[in-house]
Amino acid sequence: MAMDGKSYAAATEVCARLAGRLSDDALGAVRDQYAAGEWALADDTLLLNLAYENVGVTSRERDLIRSFLGDPDSPDLREVGVVAEPPLPYRFTATGPARGPDPARADVLLSAETERHRALGLYRAWREPLDGAPDGATWVYVLRVAEDADELKTFSAVTSRLWTGLQEKWQVEVVAALPLLAYQAAALAAARPVPNGMQATSAAARGWWLPESACHRIVPILRTEGKPPAPQSSQ
Repeated sequence: MAMDGKSYAAATEVCARLAGRLSDDALGAVRDQYAAGEWALADDTLLLNLAYENVGVTSRERDLIRSFLGDPDSPDLREVGVVAEPPLPYRFTATGPARGPDPARADVLLSAETERHRALGLYRAWREPLDGAPDGATWVYVLRVAEDADELKTFSAVTSRLWTGLQEKWQVEVVAALPLLAYQAAALAAARPVPNGMQATSAAARGWWLPESACHRIVPILRTEGKPPAPQSSQ
């Protein structure tokens, strides 16, 4: 059975809330499955990985999940712990380490995707894990889109393009609604804008993305409402 608009919006919000708490691979799989209309598979993948990674949810998040689950009384949901607002287990900076991975090719490809999806802007920050973080250090892109854009489908499209085009996996957060949630807000506060189109190609040639040892501005850790890549549910 297809989700209605309200349920789809709730699933989108839950995915955004779990960014930085559920592992990148698990959350990416959930987003892709909801975007593809695989509702039951996405429900199972979400609940399986919350349990596998021992990630609790707030009471608000539990209510949102119940509102779109195919089985609102799922025993798998009852087994997910309810927690207070957890601290964000990452910090973000404008630049990466001197010998960190080079995001130049991704900048060029994603800037082209930004134009294709008529996005409002593309930004990039370096993410460093703190205690309890489910994943390691990496580049995180924040793609701002119009309020009426489909965040999940845009996420699925750009991350798929990143993989098929470059065989690279960087973290992408697609944001439309304001105000932003804590993880996305912290990333965007520290991020630099990525130039569009030919500007990105020219900037890559000049090496503007190279880390600057003198610039390590760390934004305050915000609070929001963990573990190796987890298994996905299959049907």
